[in-house]
Amino acid sequence: MDKPVIDKNKLPSRHVSVGPERAPHRSYYYAMGLTPQQISQPFVGVASCWNEAAPCNIALMRQAQAVKKGVSSASGTPREFCTITVTDGIAMGHQGMKASLVSRDVIADSVELTMRGHCYDALVGLAGCDKSLPGMMMAMVRLNVPSVFIYGGSILPGTFKGRPVTVQDVFEAVGKHSVGAMSDEDLLELEQKACPSAGSCGAQFTANTMATVAEAIGLALPYSCGAPAPYEIRDTFCYTAGEKVMELIARNIRPRDIVTRKALENAATVVAASGGSTNAALHLPAIAHEAGIKFDLFDVAEIFKRTPYIADLKPGGRYVAKDLFEVGGIPLLMKTLLDHGFLHGDCMTVTGRTMAENMAGVKWNTDQDVIRPANNPFTVTGGVVGLRGNLAPEGAIVKVAGMKNLKFQGPARCFDTEEDCFEAVSKKQYKEGEVLVIRYEGPRGGPGMREMLSTTAALYGQGMGDKVALITDGRFSGATRGFCIGHVGPEAQLGGPIGLLMDGDIITIDAVEGVLSCEVSDEEFERRRKHWAPREHGYNSGTLWKYAQQVGPAVGGAVTHPGGGAEMRTYADI
Repeated sequence: MDKPVIDKNKLPSRHVSVGPERAPHRSYYYAMGLTPQQISQPFVGVASCWNEAAPCNIALMRQAQAVKKGVSSASGTPREFCTITVTDGIAMGHQGMKASLVSRDVIADSVELTMRGHCYDALVGLAGCDKSLPGMMMAMVRLNVPSVFIYGGSILPGTFKGRPVTVQDVFEAVGKHSVGAMSDEDLLELEQKACPSAGSCGAQFTANTMATVAEAIGLALPYSCGAPAPYEIRDTFCYTAGEKVMELIARNIRPRDIVTRKALENAATVVAASGGSTNAALHLPAIAHEAGIKFDLFDVAEIFKRTPYIADLKPGGRYVAKDLFEVGGIPLLMKTLLDHGFLHGDCMTVTGRTMAENMAGVKWNTDQDVIRPANNPFTVTGGVVGLRGNLAPEGAIVKVAGMKNLKFQGPARCFDTEEDCFEAVSKKQYKEGEVLVIRYEGPRGGPGMREMLSTTAALYGQGMGDKVALITDGRFSGATRGFCIGHVGPEAQLGGPIGLLMDGDIITIDAVEGVLSCEVSDEEFERRRKHWAPREHGYNSGTLWKYAQQVGPAVGGAVTHPGGGAEMRTYADI
């Protein structure tokens, strides 16, 4: 097949490579060994979140080389660069977690600045850890140059005493160890065996949730997000992505042609159907914001409410991403949702075809029990539920996948930091039936909206996962299970009701009706507000200070700039 000739005079890279006045710019490319032919071709940014912070990212540099070969084979000129990643598993449970959500926006900003500064014409983005996936997709939509997203792939499950384990088991083992239910020797063996390969956390935690989103929203090639990191087929997907981005340039198919309101609804549907991470309720609004589309927590929750929960994936179920890939991958999940009317089939994707066209050749696999047919779900309501009430006027979110009891009522036990709550849990200084409240951990109050996995996993490890509830204006890991409500808004730092709670206030959680309320009158809240003042978080300089000045509420995705709706000119059109 003849490769299309692409007129570079209409692309951003003309500003650094075309005409006699750009001779100094071209001299830099000659210094790196490029030929006149390569300089005359479109420049494709190959952005990788590679680092040595965690197994999630360690395979990305190798995969980027396969992408570059694909770009070159299709008459493009790849230009590789790296951006940061903060790895939640290592940042978890201490002050480092304040950097996690902030990193999402720094990733998007840094990719934008690299692309903008060097005038690259297209983008292939590789991501591994949780926030790097939405960060990379946000950059694609913001820049609006032809783009393909690549997930680095999941880790393989470990084996401990004959059973498969993930890092979730290690976090929960800390709770078991704290009450004498696990020996020092077993804890050491488990931590050494839980993570046996490169790749992101293997269950339907935030990374795999957002990888599922990438295929469902149309920015990733079908099947590409399911293959585990060690599988050699990843190189084939990466090579194909490099070829495909050149086709997108030729056809001028851009991210905002793909990320539409319908595509966002498709993405929210797969999150709910797969029992995915509550963090998707932050990241989908943030991706929508880059396109100038209003799609907030309540819009996400409406989709969750009407979506069946059909995937038997950890942490609520039995299987991990490797298992799903081997029985048919993410397209198997999407095929049954499409066949039963839960997905929009007319959305454009990076294949250049619609979602329905991509799914046409997918056959239902009857010899598996990882995914149920959408007309025979575990529950008719999705695995994630939105909540609202006088304790959360701007909403909250809870993951119900795998939970049996969806209602809880009890007295509040208030903590102003995660550390204070974790200490109480570690020492078992709490009572069955209480609602543990962790506040001042929101986007501004933290700053950075930390995840609470260390605390929730410790509770579960102590056998108290369904005997207490926990609510916070911060976040939860995708690995969290139990009655844990996050994203409570307005956050305490802004004077939200969660900051006015007192020990003993009766809190009601109803994940069936979608209610989060407390037995405190409006008049009493007003009386308490007169004696309330924001908490001094102590971060008065640096990135966390900057973030606290800019970040918006969780209901809109905790975004840090006005978004596509305020845009005067898109980068792609410079």
